[in-house]
Amino acid sequence: MNIRFYNARILTMADEADRMKITEGELHVCGNRIAYVGSGVSGACAGEKAGWDREIDACGNLLMPGFKNAHTHSGMTFLRSYADDLPLQSWLTEQVFPMEAKLDGEDIYLLSKLAILEYLTGGITANFDMYLTPDTIARASEDYGFRTVLCGAVNDFTQSAEELEEWYLKYREEKELGGLISFRLGFHAEYTTSEPLLRKIAELAWKLQAPVYTHNSETRTEVEQCIARTGMTPTAYLDSLGMFEYGGGGFHCVHMTEEDLRIFQKRGLSVVTNPGSNTKLASGIAPIRRMMELGINIGIGTDGPASNNCLDMFREMFLTTGLAKLREKDAAVVDAGQVLYMATAGGAKACGLNECDALAEGKLADLIMIDLHQPNMQPLNNIAKNLVYSGSKQNVKLTMVNGRILYENGEFFVGEDPEYIYEKANQIIRRCREEA
Repeated sequence: MNIRFYNARILTMADEADRMKITEGELHVCGNRIAYVGSGVSGACAGEKAGWDREIDACGNLLMPGFKNAHTHSGMTFLRSYADDLPLQSWLTEQVFPMEAKLDGEDIYLLSKLAILEYLTGGITANFDMYLTPDTIARASEDYGFRTVLCGAVNDFTQSAEELEEWYLKYREEKELGGLISFRLGFHAEYTTSEPLLRKIAELAWKLQAPVYTHNSETRTEVEQCIARTGMTPTAYLDSLGMFEYGGGGFHCVHMTEEDLRIFQKRGLSVVTNPGSNTKLASGIAPIRRMMELGINIGIGTDGPASNNCLDMFREMFLTTGLAKLREKDAAVVDAGQVLYMATAGGAKACGLNECDALAEGKLADLIMIDLHQPNMQPLNNIAKNLVYSGSKQNVKLTMVNGRILYENGEFFVGEDPEYIYEKANQIIRRCREEA
């Protein structure tokens, strides 16, 4: 479709000199790409010649890049509010793992759809999804027209290095053909993955010249146990195996030493911070200010709906800056503009979505419209700060992925009644409870 947005405020994030610069004008989408961003006085795309399929008066509202949920486990929606108020290891081993064992691929397909619906309501246009059955997760995203970067979840109990290579090659080919799905090498964590298997994954990364991602230093106990086993922190140990020769990143990265951060800096690794989950599980506060000082790329993720429990990037943005200020006892650190960048372009860089990081001619049309005509957005002293400090899902008026409007004014355009998915999700958790 050819879609013209006019009378819009536009936050492109394409201006390196001023990432938070907001202009007024038009944005044109032709097919799945942005064809024009500007005042509207000049510039056109095929839509003007062939006729626009739709012209949308933005009424002064804000167009901006969509949020990138750079770490999540979508299929865990069935465990939302099922097992709460527990420390991480007890939560995982006593509640999560036994219930996950009852899921099959079709369950995860349906549960992933539920998560996508929530992503769309919050202006999330892509996710970096680590879960059990990549193929059914991919099918859910493709069926809804949503963009997903899959991440391997190899450990001693599920998936394998051989499957990791198969998925990587399969989805690399699909991505090259313009598909919505891509794949990154990954494993669950150092503490769930034996050294022989870790070495296989490192060898695969070298063979494919590919980045690798994992949960890293989420809890103090995880780090202490790794040091007891190997004499090194998780970051140093994995780096000693050659895991990060071609980059990658870590999810959480709460209990990081200076050496760990220097390894991230040297290897060009990304951090994906998950403040909501880390707060709820009392895991700690990541050293965001120090990461920024070292020039480490930072993205933001919600983690899964069982540990958060909300898939809401507005809340994550507020917590990212608020907790950093609390940790450093300095209200000036990690300002709103920096956090908004993390939630969009930083996340895009972390998961390899370089064509979705800004609103610029030729980029993929993954964008959102923010309703500024709401009490929490007024007055317009600083729109970027409003988004981070007072914004919420209620301000998301429209979500577009790959040139398609999937959510607008509270209505989904995904080809399926959401109530069907809600009922299926409840059926799945009821069945799992009965089998427990």
